[in-house]
Amino acid sequence: MNIDTNLELNTIAALAGKRDHLCLKQGDVVFTNGELGDNLYAVVSGEVQLNWGDHGVEIIGPGSSFGVGALVDPEHRRFGTAVARCDSELLEMNREEFLFAMQELPMFSLEMMHDLEQRLQRLKEQQGDL
Repeated sequence: MNIDTNLELNTIAALAGKRDHLCLKQGDVVFTNGELGDNLYAVVSGEVQLNWGDHGVEIIGPGSSFGVGALVDPEHRRFGTAVARCDSELLEMNREEFLFAMQELPMFSLEMMHDLEQRLQRLKEQQGDL
């Protein structure tokens, strides 16, 4: 785990605080391709596999977030399927909770953008687009 991941995980842990976590067992589906989405998820512990169909598979762990598109578009449809690779805990946030988190911990939005950029680069490399 690099220093950036540690910072992101610390921020997610601070956001999670005493909130209930979404506790998943290995194989539990978070969401499926094509369904309406209205929440962002952040991995507190464990791993989630994101299946992007013909665009590959991505595995993310603590400190990473996914499903951000749901906060941008109220009619958002999920682009992939998210499945717990092992017992995992996720922080689930709707748009209002996300905006509050950005106010309370401004580093969260910067760290999330940094994480998304790294993930995009890895996906591009997998697809041979670089």
